[in-house]
Amino acid sequence: MNPSRGRNYRHIEVCPIAGALGAELHGVDLCADLADEVVAEIRQAWLDHLVVFFRDQALTPARQLAFAKRLGEPVEYPQLKGLPDYPVITPVVKLEHERNNFGGIWHSDTTYLERPPMASMLHAKELPPFGGDTEFANQYLAYESLSAGMKGMLDGLTGISSSLKADASKTREDRLKASGEAPKTLIAEHPIVRTHPETGRKALYLNVGHTTRFKDWTEAESASLLAFLFQHQVRPEFTCRFRWRTGSLALWDNRCAMHNPINDYHGYKRLLHRITLAGDRPA
Repeated sequence: MNPSRGRNYRHIEVCPIAGALGAELHGVDLCADLADEVVAEIRQAWLDHLVVFFRDQALTPARQLAFAKRLGEPVEYPQLKGLPDYPVITPVVKLEHERNNFGGIWHSDTTYLERPPMASMLHAKELPPFGGDTEFANQYLAYESLSAGMKGMLDGLTGISSSLKADASKTREDRLKASGEAPKTLIAEHPIVRTHPETGRKALYLNVGHTTRFKDWTEAESASLLAFLFQHQVRPEFTCRFRWRTGSLALWDNRCAMHNPINDYHGYKRLLHRITLAGDRPA
């Protein structure tokens, strides 16, 4: 059941886009200096819907950063450099000649960090004429739909995440090679089931982009269960799909939602500006 049903918003309009997660928020100009009560409602809608979207936001990097600071602490991406004047804003780009897109696989952002980000924010700057949608998946529902026996087993497991799992690192490695830098190896351990620190709900916390095995299990022993969970996490009824327009902004909760940028626009440039907000240690 969606916890926001019946909630009254006084300052924003909240329009769900799917049954599982996702809502467009209307009546908000992110270029303005927002009142505290407006920011509080945006944050509540984000907690309720896991990912929220804004349309037609003519944000400069400075204004995007100012809005991000109202929600949390912006932090630099650990692998790539940000904009020269705004190091916490990372360009997410696929150029016309490239075949791999950035992070083009289902994942939660940077789970190979000891403290992965609480949230991620993308603002669309240049888009292809078609394609380039992003899917999101609700990991509360993914956990809650499992059997009691499976929940009991997973509650005691720890996952190992790596920054060098091949499928997730292709475009990032291309960017590092172009800049003359070598990719870092970052590894972290997190519970497979984490409890959201604000909502108290349990969510699956692993992903095909970064999770390599279970702690104290070999990769071979982990493979079958991981394969089941990776497929289960993204069942269609757990997902929504967002079609970008120039000026669109998406804000998602990295603690309970995964995302997948669809790579179906070869020959066209796609550029978005990303900010991540500092998180806590998953528990």
